[in-house]
Amino acid sequence: MQNDSYNRGGFIAFLFSMVFSLTFFIYISMIHPGIDLKEVKEQAPGAEQTVAGGGGAVDVSKIAKPWEDNPDMVAHGKQVYGNVCAVCHGPAGMGDGPAGKGLTPPPRNFVEGKWKHGGDSIALFETIKNGMPGTSMAAFGTLPLNDRWALVQFIHSVTKNRIKDDAAKLEAFAKTAK
Repeated sequence: MQNDSYNRGGFIAFLFSMVFSLTFFIYISMIHPGIDLKEVKEQAPGAEQTVAGGGGAVDVSKIAKPWEDNPDMVAHGKQVYGNVCAVCHGPAGMGDGPAGKGLTPPPRNFVEGKWKHGGDSIALFETIKNGMPGTSMAAFGTLPLNDRWALVQFIHSVTKNRIKDDAAKLEAFAKTAK
């Protein structure tokens, strides 16, 4: 009987696991092409965007005054709304989205148009940009500027209580809006 101070089988298993791990690491990091999660690639602000489930691309970069009524901005706003807002506010803007069911206070019903901070274009734009403290309405100031104006136009298109804008005040605000 030999008096070995180590387990030969365990040592071989250890060496095999180390070689296997190193080989697997090299394969994953240098050879394997990776996994395509089919994520949406970011585009430059104002670039043409095609949104899933929508009616095609809307080129909002050519619209000089996105705060003025424009059917292309409404169409683009509908696409952005479907991706960003519908989960809480519902597909038709009734405040009945699947994520909104558990929120207190519940999400705004845009069709009724009972506005908490005013329903003119400036108030809606500011609410989209900054959110509403004390509610679940998050700030979406990271959305491109034209997307926020498109959302304002879409909300105006579905509400029964559209607040009339002061054209001069809106123009002045829009030129400084970020």
